[in-house]
Amino acid sequence: MKSWLAAISLSALAGAVPAHACSLSLILAIDVSSSVNADEYRLQVGGTANALEDPEVIAAISDVGGIQLMAFEWSGTYRHFEMVPWTLIEDAADVFGVSAQLRAHERVRNDLPTSMGSALGYASTRFAKAPLQCARQVIDVSGDGVNNEGFGPSEAYANFPFAGVQ
Repeated sequence: MKSWLAAISLSALAGAVPAHACSLSLILAIDVSSSVNADEYRLQVGGTANALEDPEVIAAISDVGGIQLMAFEWSGTYRHFEMVPWTLIEDAADVFGVSAQLRAHERVRNDLPTSMGSALGYASTRFAKAPLQCARQVIDVSGDGVNNEGFGPSEAYANFPFAGVQ
């Protein structure tokens, strides 16, 4: 989580983006493979929601004029389920709305292997479906296991559009 927190903070400090422009497209990819038990899942989702609600994060988001965010859960090859659709977050009310969506999301699967390459590939293609073109694109992937199904991260980086993605 610190990587996207840093991305928001650095964008706020840079100040080069006008208040009306989208400074950051952020994708949160939450691991729900079988190696993630119910407590770990709640820790991922609750920790992400709590981090978003931190007053410094809210201030950083407001200072840059907002960010757009989407979140999905991932596990096996081609197993991706949207938790939060692309949403423009400009203020505390928006943040708390997204946090509520994250907390309310019912885990779709918990019995599949881990395919981080597939998760990365899916995430990279989501930027093309984002409503706004933002100055920066960041994917934050949480995971607790090794890739044990499908293609791995190196294949994803070689075969999906990652130009400009951090």
